Amino acid sequence: MTKKKLALVIGATGGIGGEVALALLRHGWTVRGLARDLIRAGQTGPAGVDWVLGDAMREEDVVRAAESVDLIFHGANPPGYRNWRGLAIPMLRNAISAAKAVNARLVYPASVYVYGREAGHVVAEDAPQHPQTRKGRIRVEMEAMLHEASVTGLRTLIVRAGDYYGPQAPSSWVSSVLLGNGTDLRRVVTPERPGIGHAWAYLPDLAEVVASLADRDGDLADEERLHFGGHFLQGREMADAVQRLLGGGVPIRPFNWLPVYLAAPFVTFLREVIEMRYLWQVPLCLDNRRLVALLGQEPHTALDEAVLVSRTGLRRRPG
Repeated sequence: MTKKKLALVIGATGGIGGEVALALLRHGWTVRGLARDLIRAGQTGPAGVDWVLGDAMREEDVVRAAESVDLIFHGANPPGYRNWRGLAIPMLRNAISAAKAVNARLVYPASVYVYGREAGHVVAEDAPQHPQTRKGRIRVEMEAMLHEASVTGLRTLIVRAGDYYGPQAPSSWVSSVLLGNGTDLRRVVTPERPGIGHAWAYLPDLAEVVASLADRDGDLADEERLHFGGHFLQGREMADAVQRLLGGGVPIRPFNWLPVYLAAPFVTFLREVIEMRYLWQVPLCLDNRRLVALLGQEPHTALDEAVLVSRTGLRRRPG
């Protein structure tokens, strides 16, 4: 009998980590999850995960949790995206140490923050990275860490995607603004410049890509970078989908940026929102041809179904 492959998912109680854990389980993997609170993880995390006690900020905990694994998915993010550099860099460093210790492939979900306005309309994996934001510069530093580790023998996989959304997605434009965190809406608010395309990543589809690539590890380069196309939507197509879900009678309104600018001097998060506004002002489509060449096709849930499942998941969340 073929032995089941074993994966460690760091951040399995979160949006992307939870979806990847479920996808790996569907693909026949045994999945181990790192959690600081085993009771809470067992109650709120994906069913079927074997939880081990540990903190992603402690190298010894991550190395211990990685014993005998074939793959490590690093889906941990600082809570509320606070103190990004002080938390995200050490957590990734610990994941790298653990992957090296057991010779596992390390998978990292990357964002479009590493690209600036000049990146172009369609962006391939080898496009120059010139970030315009603080988070973007930190993301570039994290990807450089992975590259340096790969030079010394670590097998890495970076999968880049657009704005996350889904039934378990973390705070995002779709969940917080367009879907109002699942509340009953009197209007649909949309932030993009009219006619500008925007890349969206439905997390169950992205997680299926990660699991499919994990199954085909032998087909991957030791240092692999791939782009996930997801839903590249023009203008207010995402808002239109939300409006259809709500019955068509709810008006669509542009996002009011003025309060964000007025409050930004006092709120760090809002200053970062303004930094990233350019992503709503220029089109940035991720070129997924290399991914499609590897897998044959990219998993793609129809937009209306994805929005429906996302809103249903938001409405089921406690509070």
